[in-house]
Amino acid sequence: MTKILHRQIHASLPVAVGGQGAHLLDADGRSYIDASGGAAVSCLGHGHPDVTAALHAQADRLAYAHTSFFTNEPAERLAEMLVAGAPQGISHAYFVSGGSEAIEAALKMARQYFVETGEPQRRNIIARRQSYHGNTLGALATGGNEMRRTQFRPLLIETHHIDPCYAYRFQEPGESDESYAARAAQALEDKVLELGPETVMAFVAEPVVGATAGAVPPVADYLKRIRAICDRYGILLILDEVMCGMGRTGTLHACEQDGVAPDLMTVAKGLGGGYQPIGAVLLSQKIFDAFANGSGLFQHGHTYICHPMACAAALAVQEVIARDDLLANVRAMGAHLSRRLGERFGNHAHVGDIRGRGLFMGVELVQDRSTKAPFDPKLKLNAKIKREAMARGLAAYPGGGTIDGVNGDHVLIAPPFIIDAATIDAVVERLGDAIDAAVTV
Repeated sequence: MTKILHRQIHASLPVAVGGQGAHLLDADGRSYIDASGGAAVSCLGHGHPDVTAALHAQADRLAYAHTSFFTNEPAERLAEMLVAGAPQGISHAYFVSGGSEAIEAALKMARQYFVETGEPQRRNIIARRQSYHGNTLGALATGGNEMRRTQFRPLLIETHHIDPCYAYRFQEPGESDESYAARAAQALEDKVLELGPETVMAFVAEPVVGATAGAVPPVADYLKRIRAICDRYGILLILDEVMCGMGRTGTLHACEQDGVAPDLMTVAKGLGGGYQPIGAVLLSQKIFDAFANGSGLFQHGHTYICHPMACAAALAVQEVIARDDLLANVRAMGAHLSRRLGERFGNHAHVGDIRGRGLFMGVELVQDRSTKAPFDPKLKLNAKIKREAMARGLAAYPGGGTIDGVNGDHVLIAPPFIIDAATIDAVVERLGDAIDAAVTV
């Protein structure tokens, strides 16, 4: 009997004992294609020799030193590398242990920025429904994942939400992408005016929505319009690239493809590839200058910020991605994955939408393609798909509540950047069989 409080108390989980490349191995000798990198984490796959060598070397030198006394070489080198490749205006990095911590830190940076610059009345956070920004209380309050929020609502700070840019569900028949982008972005300006522009601190968004809605990309110039609205009213733009960033969509940062630079950006999962827990906030020069010219500190911190082992792992991961030009493979294999998903599910009776960018794809399930009606949530279709996929040696990432927190099912696919065409073909084949089995039960 396990002494671990698992996510699902009554689940019987296989024991992972090893992994190599895109595959994981359990204690019974079964192999699984890791088609979602866990939760879009394992961007280099498992057992990469360069990363494990970097961890061994760092452990021999220095495992830990508290940041109130010391800095350390891997953290300094990683910050230099990330800032060099960051969107325009980003000047510094702040390292934490994961995505939720990164969002918490970014929110505090936004608040302190306005305190330091003489606008302490700015306190309101606006985000979008059907986005997920983390599980700590501030991050959970900011996110729009209703299934995760509901029971904890009495503990959450007040935040404000608008509809996502979610073309499959919210674009009107006959409405152009440009018109829909304008309408979706206008929801932000409307909310800002409702709250009072002088009270709004930040707008938080995933450039490509991750696990909550299943790889939903923006349309047309939506993010440029969002950036312009934030600039018009002096609001900070926080882009959450914890899941969609660090190469997952085919560029190092997802927002590159939209021609937008944030004031604050959070990254995590693909930063360290799962080899160590790590996340980061990338902050703009104006945020840094407000702190440097004001109080001279950022009033926040955790025990493990800038952890040498975590930073060494992340540095090795990012060096391998750059050295081996893996973003080119993300783009090539992303195109192959999109094509194969279209071939397998384009005419599937219960697949309504296939979407995403690069190696970050979502498949949305529907009861009826013509009406887009979802399956009854009581059927727990996403859980059935997960079971059927695991039985076929496939680890994918199904989710429920896709549309509104209650209704809708999707599967997220986010394989490692090293994946090849043959393995993608196997992923699509096994996923197709799993979906067919789940919808006929």
